[in-house]
Amino acid sequence: MPVPFQPYGVWTALVTPFLDDGNTNLDAFKRTIEFQIAEGITGILPAGTTGESPSLRWSEHNLVIEEAVAYANDRVGVLAGTGSNSTEEAIEATRHAQHAGASAALVVDCYYNAPSSLELRTEYYECIADNAPGIPLVPYIIPGRCGTELSAADLAILHNDPTTFPAVKEATGNIERMRLDREYCGTELAIMSGDDDLTLTMMKDSQIRASGVISVMSNIAPGALSRMVKAKRANDQSAAEQIAAQLAPLFKLVGCKVPGMRRLKDGRSVQVEDRFRNPVPVKTMMAGLGMQVGPCRRPLGMMTTAGVQMCRAALVEVFEKSPEVLLPIEAAFGVKIGARLQNDEIWAKLAR
Repeated sequence: MPVPFQPYGVWTALVTPFLDDGNTNLDAFKRTIEFQIAEGITGILPAGTTGESPSLRWSEHNLVIEEAVAYANDRVGVLAGTGSNSTEEAIEATRHAQHAGASAALVVDCYYNAPSSLELRTEYYECIADNAPGIPLVPYIIPGRCGTELSAADLAILHNDPTTFPAVKEATGNIERMRLDREYCGTELAIMSGDDDLTLTMMKDSQIRASGVISVMSNIAPGALSRMVKAKRANDQSAAEQIAAQLAPLFKLVGCKVPGMRRLKDGRSVQVEDRFRNPVPVKTMMAGLGMQVGPCRRPLGMMTTAGVQMCRAALVEVFEKSPEVLLPIEAAFGVKIGARLQNDEIWAKLAR
C-alpha cells in the first residue's frame, strides 16, 4: 500500500540529476532523496517541472517515479508528476504512478494547447479521474507556464469529490484567486503553495489558510523550510518569519533576470534581459555546492556569468548570516560549503 497522501508541510519538487552525457543519474537521485528524508521533509515530488518533466522521455519519466517510490521506501509520501498537454498521456502516466505505489499524482494544467477551464475540467481532470480511479489527484495551476488556468469554480466542482481531488498546488501568484479557491471549495480543500516566497503569506491569510508548500528551494534547504512551515502551523509566527528572512535570498532566485549583451552582425552591442527559469538557478546553486545534480537538459542550459554570480552571492549571504541553513549539505554530500563558496574556479565552470 502507498503511503497515504498528506497535503500539508513541505513537499520537495525534486530536481532530476543528470550525468555529463545527459543520462539520468540514479545514484545521485537516491542520495538527494536520502538527504531530503534525513532533513524531515513531508514528501517528495518526482517528475515535476523542477524535475524537467517536459524534456524527460516517458521511459525516464516512469523510471524516475518508480525509483523515487523505491528509495522513499514508505518513509515519506511520493507525489508523482503525471500531467501532460495530452489527456491520454496524462491518463497513462497517472495509471503508471498508481501502479508504482505513488501516494498521489500532481497534474498540471495543459500547456501550450491551452484549453478553456471548462475543457480542463471535463476533458482532462475528470477523464484522468475516471480512467485512473483510486489515486488522489492534485491540480497544479500555473498560468505563467501553461497559458491556461483551471478556474476556482471548476476546481470547486472537482472538489465535490474530496477523496479524488483533496488539494491544489496554487502557483498563480494571485492572492484574490486563492481566496476564491477557499470560498468556493470550503474548508476541506488543502491549498499548497507553489511559490516559495508566498508560502507564509498564503498560510497566514485567513481567507486562504494554505497548509504548506510544494517547494523548489527545499532541494537546498529542506530542514529550514520544514521548520518554517511547522512553526507557522504551530502558530509561532515569529519563528516562521525569522526562518523566512534567512531563506529570502534563495526564494528570490527560483527564477531570475539578469542583464545581458548581444553583438549583432554589424558590430553593434545591444543590451537584453536574460531570464533563467526554474530549475536552472536551483540546479546551478546545487552544482556549485557540490550536490552532484549535473547539468540541465536542453533546451535549458548554463547561466551567464552574471546569473551565476547572482546565485553565488545569494548563497554567500545565507551562509554568512545563517550557516545552519546550508550546513546539513556538508555531511550529506561530503563537501565543505565555505570552501566551495570561496572557490572561483567552481563557479566559473558553471557559467557559459
